Amino acid sequence: MLEQNLVKYFEKSLQDHWDLKAFSNYKGDTLTYSQVADRIVFLHKFFAELGIKQQSKIAVIGKNSVNWALTYLATVSYGATIVPILPDFHASDVHHIVNHSGSVLLFSEDSKYQDLDICDMKNIKAVLSLKNLSLLEATPNIKKRYNSAEKSYLDQYDQKLTPAKISFPEIDNKELAALVYTSGTTGFSKGVMILHNALISNIVYAQANMPLEPKDTIVSFLPIAHVFGCAFEFLFPFCSGCHITFLDKVPSPRVIIQAFSEIKPRLILSVPLVIEKIYRKQIKPSLQKGAIKTMRKIPGLRQIINKQVNKKLSVVFGENFREIVIGGASLNEEVEDFLREIGFRYTVGYGMTECAPLISYSNWNTFARGSVGRVVDQLEIKIASDNPTTDVGEIMVRGENVMVGYYQNKEATEAALTADGWLRTGDLGIIDSGGNIFIRGRSKSMILGASGKNIYPEEIEAKLSNLDYVSEALVIERKGQLVALIYPDYELADKNKISEKDLEKIMAQNHRDLNKLLPGYMKLHKWEITPTEFEKTPKKSIKRYLYMH
Repeated sequence: MLEQNLVKYFEKSLQDHWDLKAFSNYKGDTLTYSQVADRIVFLHKFFAELGIKQQSKIAVIGKNSVNWALTYLATVSYGATIVPILPDFHASDVHHIVNHSGSVLLFSEDSKYQDLDICDMKNIKAVLSLKNLSLLEATPNIKKRYNSAEKSYLDQYDQKLTPAKISFPEIDNKELAALVYTSGTTGFSKGVMILHNALISNIVYAQANMPLEPKDTIVSFLPIAHVFGCAFEFLFPFCSGCHITFLDKVPSPRVIIQAFSEIKPRLILSVPLVIEKIYRKQIKPSLQKGAIKTMRKIPGLRQIINKQVNKKLSVVFGENFREIVIGGASLNEEVEDFLREIGFRYTVGYGMTECAPLISYSNWNTFARGSVGRVVDQLEIKIASDNPTTDVGEIMVRGENVMVGYYQNKEATEAALTADGWLRTGDLGIIDSGGNIFIRGRSKSMILGASGKNIYPEEIEAKLSNLDYVSEALVIERKGQLVALIYPDYELADKNKISEKDLEKIMAQNHRDLNKLLPGYMKLHKWEITPTEFEKTPKKSIKRYLYMH
């Protein structure tokens, strides 16, 4: 998509949709496309006053919001690189990402900033508030430059911004747009380097296959610090002239459903967790009631009931959607069977941060049950097996939206990318004769949480190993929940005359203490103490696969 420039797409959307609503905070302020342009121009002026160069790194942390989106657009259209940080990362992880990326500016939600230490972020020149884009931390000199930018940012536009006057810097699609970290902890950080070209290829594909129109409404509730939400609840709708409402509250199913009923979004993205909770709490109980349960056993009545349930479920999601695209984790088989039976407008896609994010998708009425769609136009795909239609092998992709590597991590880059550009996804699957992709498992140890976020067990295990009386630790997934298997340091316990009962109390306290440090999606549900050491390879690595079930 090198001929279709990302920054020019931003520029054209602002020009074409000047008077339309662009961004709203849920039950909060709304900005038109012209007001978005005004704020971008101001931030560009401030960046210039501060001496920010193209390809400088600018970090942002906070819940979805109008000003988060503004920060992203202003950074990328200036030619700097955005470093989005998930708001539930611990402060020490945020410090590490900011430092590892070399970020020179930080935009932060006020509540998150209170937990951070500016002294631990060595390259940061200033911190700006996502509440109102004001300065939270700055020297007197930088405050002076900020004030200067506020007074003079419209000088080159004769004090009035118009669509015809909007002109952003010429930024080649080969430049780095975003540095997205797949984890926070030192030793596990992998900053995925995403080019402008990767983002525009996803946007162009979406416009051709999931068409939106100006004034269409979108609810952004997936974290836009993650590429799935960023690409399809923010960048694609923005380039299409849509009105995006950001849920700046904790996106519980109740809050999401309320927002859907009020805003009536035209396209909905979701992780399986939301769909599954609605099915189990609102739909399944009513289907198991006596009379309805009996009627569903009669074919003609079953079809009538299915139509009614389909309508009821559609109303839950605002009734105005073209389709619901589910991604980020596998969809429960029972739920998918039910959605298919009632004719619900859903599809399941597949992607990863390294592809910014889309790998495969099919429209809801061509989608093959149990699949994750067909590979997108801008990618090649292959299965590393002798017979890709029957023999499971690693899924590999190559093309325009594949990352160029991991930032300052040559070893990880060489492990993920072949010399001829194929990305090893770490996922196992097959492709049928129709091109539908079916994922059969994951070759890596990475756990995909129910909310669609990546969980790296080694990251948690590294923290576990630092706790009192923990000798070895292993984190596994069991029935959708994270379980820690702990082999205590019995020798030290004996030395310190710690009884078995007291050791259990210590481990229980360890569990509580660690969970306080972990993001919500990484919290450990259960701890199990094992009486013997874990089996290991000759290289002394734990044989993880022996403990997966």
